[in-house]
Amino acid sequence: MVMTSEQRVEASEIAGKGRSPWADARRRFFRNKAALMGLVILGFVVAFAVFGNSFAQWSNEELDYNVMGQIVELGGPSIESGHYFGTDDLGRDLFARTVQGTQVSLAVGLVGALIACVVGTLYGAVAGYFGGRTDSIMMRLVDIFMAVPYMFVLILLLVMYGRSITILFAGVGLISWMEMARIVRGQTLTIKGREFVEAARATGVSAPVIILRHIVPNLLGVIAVYATLLVPLMILTESFISFLGLGIQEPLTSLGALISEGAGTIAYGTTWQLGFPLLFFCLTLFGVTA
Repeated sequence: MVMTSEQRVEASEIAGKGRSPWADARRRFFRNKAALMGLVILGFVVAFAVFGNSFAQWSNEELDYNVMGQIVELGGPSIESGHYFGTDDLGRDLFARTVQGTQVSLAVGLVGALIACVVGTLYGAVAGYFGGRTDSIMMRLVDIFMAVPYMFVLILLLVMYGRSITILFAGVGLISWMEMARIVRGQTLTIKGREFVEAARATGVSAPVIILRHIVPNLLGVIAVYATLLVPLMILTESFISFLGLGIQEPLTSLGALISEGAGTIAYGTTWQLGFPLLFFCLTLFGVTA
């Protein structure tokens, strides 16, 4: 195999001095143009969500009575009026509401993924460590849970306990942990036979301590990778629920709710009501998946 000049330089650098795994990962990351672009876009979206309200001239609940009843003629994007993204159908500033919607969607994605990772990791680690009948029973329960349509369960939770943001966080997270449990269980079956686990068991260390201090830390790489896949899934799920009108209630909003409102009024010519929320929704998904 003939090495290119770039590969020869890289090989000589590695041979000349050692390089930590973090340094190697960082070097590979900054060579990946798609990953860099995703990081830049995600940074922009996060900055918009965190600092966007500092640039808003209107609050997300304040009504502009000058444009009410004349949204098509006067409610479009305008720097002079302070409505950078225009107004919604009730005369509220769409810029401020898009900031709030981005905050809620990002929060649902992060919190939902965190809940799914914690529950799935602990469940899968316990099943894999104890094995035998315990493992069989626990994983058969996972199979049963996965056979139930998760969207039906989430809608049922929101209808029964109210459309609050807390129920949305918990519901989105608690219906998404099963796949994580399967992955962690498989990895635990491999790790529990390692020498350090056998040594800890021989010295009388309890099972919970072995799971939390010896097994779970060795699974962080797998957990981190799957968590990055869960975040966009959580955002999509929340947006779909909000698009159906079953998401969080006013005065809170999300990108899915704003897209639903914009889609309902676009026939009247208010394209900005759909365009800006949809733009930030696409940017958010691209940023977390690139």
